[in-house]
Amino acid sequence: MRVTKLSVSGLPVALTVALSLLAGCKGNSAKDAGGFPRDQTLYLGGSQWGDPSTFNPLAESWQAAWPVGDRFNLMYEPLINYNSQTGQVEPLLGSLVSKSNDSIVIELNPAAKWSDGKPVTSEDVKFVYDLGRKYKDAATAYVTEFISQINVAKVGNTERLSFLVDKKGRNNPLVILDLLQAVRIVPAHIFQPLLDKNNGDLSAVKKLKVDSVPVVSGPYNLKTYSNQKIVLERRDDYWGNAALHAGQKPGPKYIIHPIFKDNNAFAIALQQGDLDASQTYIPRISVKAKDGVGTWYKKAPYFVPGSIPMLIINVTKEPLNDKAFRRAMAAAINYGDIKELAVSGYANDLKPGLIMPAGLEAKYYNEADAKAHAVAMGAASAKKILADAGYKSVFKADGSLDYMTDKTGKKLPSLSIKSPAGWSDWEAMIKIAVKSMREAGIDVREGFVDASLYWPAKPSGDFDILMDKPSASVTPSLPWSRFEAVMSSRNWAACGKSMNENQGRYNNPKAADYNPKVDSLLKAIPLLSDESALKKAYAELNDIFLDDQPAIPLVYLPEQFYEFSTKTWTGWPTEKNPSAPPQLPWVSAGIKTLWNLKAK
Repeated sequence: MRVTKLSVSGLPVALTVALSLLAGCKGNSAKDAGGFPRDQTLYLGGSQWGDPSTFNPLAESWQAAWPVGDRFNLMYEPLINYNSQTGQVEPLLGSLVSKSNDSIVIELNPAAKWSDGKPVTSEDVKFVYDLGRKYKDAATAYVTEFISQINVAKVGNTERLSFLVDKKGRNNPLVILDLLQAVRIVPAHIFQPLLDKNNGDLSAVKKLKVDSVPVVSGPYNLKTYSNQKIVLERRDDYWGNAALHAGQKPGPKYIIHPIFKDNNAFAIALQQGDLDASQTYIPRISVKAKDGVGTWYKKAPYFVPGSIPMLIINVTKEPLNDKAFRRAMAAAINYGDIKELAVSGYANDLKPGLIMPAGLEAKYYNEADAKAHAVAMGAASAKKILADAGYKSVFKADGSLDYMTDKTGKKLPSLSIKSPAGWSDWEAMIKIAVKSMREAGIDVREGFVDASLYWPAKPSGDFDILMDKPSASVTPSLPWSRFEAVMSSRNWAACGKSMNENQGRYNNPKAADYNPKVDSLLKAIPLLSDESALKKAYAELNDIFLDDQPAIPLVYLPEQFYEFSTKTWTGWPTEKNPSAPPQLPWVSAGIKTLWNLKAK
């Protein structure tokens, strides 16, 4: 198989893509301009937004094109998958043998092979993990905080790998489970010679595009790509067909990801049947059901919750350093409007705290306890909290808010919520939150900026309030990882220096009001196996969060929006057909969908 870049016509990109798609989507026997039969081709969207720059699996996740970056399984596979619907760890290149506070043991599948016929071995696994020990700029450098070493033992004709918990490091077996389903294994016999050829310079190897006949372990491989679309072709000799799927091949021979400019283009293509599935935000999905568009649930909320967009508060700034002020902000916001107007009702009602009261996290949620620590909702409650703390709101003659003063009478600065411009659902949430808070007398404004300004601002603390979605992927470590992302002081640093968690700088260890209980609970939870002890620890951590309010959750949203069309392909997972979790068939256990799809 030879990989070539598709030529680009002189037509505008959007028009060229639209014509190409339409040519290939009218009738099951039709072919598009590239010659792909519609009844053998699956069109998926929502993960590639710009020109594909590299297909190198050693490149940073944000840099690599679909389906190589992020947690995509189509070309390069991890050791195990996590089923976000059942909470079960499922086998892939390996299977989970045991887990404890000392080690996670994985047995490699002896059938696993690379596309060049060579077996997948412990050498490949150790290669990609050990890159993080040898190179600080390796994508796996962070794993060294959790894994002290990897031991290999032979059991019959199989290899067992023991990932030892680094007791002197993070001492966190829970995150190791996350890593084993996140790190994609690469062929050492391909990449080690490339390193040797470049005198061990990883940065030079990372610059290679790896776009010509890549050696992969997954069920699909790269066929062609351009700035209009990325095309994958099924590997009929994929090892997993026999080892994991009873000899069956995936339904689609080709998978194509068209590259559009915005959510609306994906929405139109899905409604017309030119796109088979998407993970983009599409408003008012219910009205598209008549066009064969489906979601996990047939009725609201349509999607399974998995993440919590929230406002991260920079607690080093006045008046945000006052928890009474932060609690007033939380009280003022109209969460019902955010749910119904900003995200089209795609959510259950918001409950106090950082734990989702539904799904896999529900067992850790104590509703009575959470309500006891939460503030009363509404503008009247917010105004009372502000007044009791000595804040005053000054209004103009027309009744609009002018500014605020603190208890000494000093004028306070106007606050801004920083968020990427053009992210329509986030913008809508922020506009509603700002309107609610200003009506309660809180001087907050919208602060939409270019994404190039947003991303550097996060770790440096260059914001008053930041719109974010911490711990957005559903992994084995939730809800712990969400608390860690919002509250951990482990790497606390002053604004201007980089922090990858707790970017609001909550709970400074050097401050007089530092609460050591937060960090002690975050350290203890990953080592707890007793469910009653876990419930108690999570409840205590949630109570502290609600008392101090270092962030303001806004709504429950899915890990990824999961919408599909039944015009060409059937067999999509739903609430009544839970054959795979509600994910596009390229992420984790969601990939099982490919073996259930059938063309009409």
